[in-house]
Amino acid sequence: MHSDRVTVSSGMDEPVRRSRIQSIDAMRGIVMLIMLIDHVRERFYLHMQVSDPMNIETTDPALFWTRMSAHVCDPTFVFLTGLSAWLYAHPATGWRSPAGFLFKRGLFLIALEWTLVTFSWMGTYHTIYLQVIWAIGISMVVLAALCQLPRQWLLLIGLAIVFGHNALTPIQFEPGEWGYTLWTILHDRGYLLRSDVINLKASYPVLPWIGVILVGYAAGPLFARSASAAWRQRWLLGLGLGCLILLLVLRGWNIYGETLPWQVQANALQTAMDFVNFTKYPPSLSFLLLTLGIMFLVLRVLETSRAVVGSKLEAVLVSFGSAPMFFYLLHLYSLLVIYSIAVAIFGLNHGTLLGVDHIAWVWLITVLLAIVLYWPTRWFGRFKQRTQMVWVRYL
Repeated sequence: MHSDRVTVSSGMDEPVRRSRIQSIDAMRGIVMLIMLIDHVRERFYLHMQVSDPMNIETTDPALFWTRMSAHVCDPTFVFLTGLSAWLYAHPATGWRSPAGFLFKRGLFLIALEWTLVTFSWMGTYHTIYLQVIWAIGISMVVLAALCQLPRQWLLLIGLAIVFGHNALTPIQFEPGEWGYTLWTILHDRGYLLRSDVINLKASYPVLPWIGVILVGYAAGPLFARSASAAWRQRWLLGLGLGCLILLLVLRGWNIYGETLPWQVQANALQTAMDFVNFTKYPPSLSFLLLTLGIMFLVLRVLETSRAVVGSKLEAVLVSFGSAPMFFYLLHLYSLLVIYSIAVAIFGLNHGTLLGVDHIAWVWLITVLLAIVLYWPTRWFGRFKQRTQMVWVRYL
């Protein structure tokens, strides 16, 4: 492990190194903004809630594709968390163990999910939902325990989980059975505790995410200082196309990787919706092949095509992506405050909810909120680079 090195050309100049890292932050920035759309939807369009997988007969195409776009967020977050852990372990000065930081950061994220994140969604603690921050935290703790293994072993374990967990779907436990709690945390979402005082629900089964973070860590050498840009870009292109081609084969013939088979529908649009209508909880192999395939291709574009992205747009994306946890908490509490004010002014118009009447309002609110939150996020990102305070690294 300590001797992991990339046997490709070195001598990479500083602009290319900076582009290498900026593409990661810009990728994070893209998915943060896509995530914002989905969370605005959950706050102001919840009366049109979607199932998992979505019901294409009752879900409007605009809502379907808005929700579909958000699918790329979580796999990207988790994969890049693993990748960033590898970069942390391989600074310019040589190898250092990431176990301590991963373990402490993982526990921090778990505590954050139970406290600040839970309250930001409901404004109460009656039900604690263990969601994506919890899943990332658990995955980091597992990676902390395994990171001393050879990188090839981590890759094999990660791929085995990503490709094999769909075969575990028939395994189920009923509440009260001996394996229910562990299996609910690992593979089947459900309530871990129900009471009049507090409920606890595992919403994000963590096993597939453990696989993704291990694969992300194993992919770290793609972004090593010694890796040539051309070599990395060939790999990103090959990985992206490989994921999508494998998806077309497995999904096209309904071979493996998704619980519900697709069928030809009444029209081309509904057929396309059915084809990509993947399970997220837990994320199926098809779900991960699509989203990670897109991520690899976008990473390549971000690094190679500044003319396409634009330097100013890239700077904006990097600002969002360089302070992801800060933005995550900031946008959740901003939505909580805005929603509470809106309820006080307009009242509830959809039963127990306040909501807008068209998905276009969700897009508009997202754009306005992204503009407003850009400035504090950029400030914090720059502050994080300047400060020596240790706690800031956790945000």
